[in-house]
Amino acid sequence: MKRKTARALLQIEAVFLRPEEPFTWASGIKSPVYCDNRLILTSPQVRNMVEEALAELIRENYPNVQVLMGTSTAGIPHAAIAAHIMGLPMGYVRSGSKDHGRKKQIEGRLERGQKAVVVEDLISTASSAVNTVEILREAGADVLGIASIFTYGMKKGKERMEEAGIKNISLTDFDTVAEEAAASGYIDKEDIARLISFRDNPEDESWIRR
Repeated sequence: MKRKTARALLQIEAVFLRPEEPFTWASGIKSPVYCDNRLILTSPQVRNMVEEALAELIRENYPNVQVLMGTSTAGIPHAAIAAHIMGLPMGYVRSGSKDHGRKKQIEGRLERGQKAVVVEDLISTASSAVNTVEILREAGADVLGIASIFTYGMKKGKERMEEAGIKNISLTDFDTVAEEAAASGYIDKEDIARLISFRDNPEDESWIRR
């Protein structure tokens, strides 16, 4: 499934690799990869495959789940579709509380003690996913873990989740995407080492000059 998902994401350019002409993230970091899993939603065949696989991944790893909670905003549609497939309730967590009405940050009904799984489209530094988990815990939810479509496997993200005591499972990861991209001729095999070097330390730009 890791390889099948990686090939699908590359096919629809939800994951776009450009080691010779790096992208610049909002943080200023130069990156050989750009990930936009929203493109999954506009590709029905890939969307069906990904959401069915995501639902199965959650069933296998979090069999006691009672509700799916999406991260705002990219995780919301994936949480909604997976919850529909699984016949589960779904909600999402805003990045901040509303300034009107009941000023809620959690949308949808969430009972205290309810076993929740957070759905995220991708994990990089894991800040949004961890923040979502903490908000749900404060509201009394029993958060079983996170389910994501793609993870970079960055050290900072891993450390952040370990510190918070959070488990994450992903359909595919950065290493698998790099291997599939090289196998298909999308990038040179020599570029795999450059991509992994970026993954291991995004702030070190020496990979660009290789």
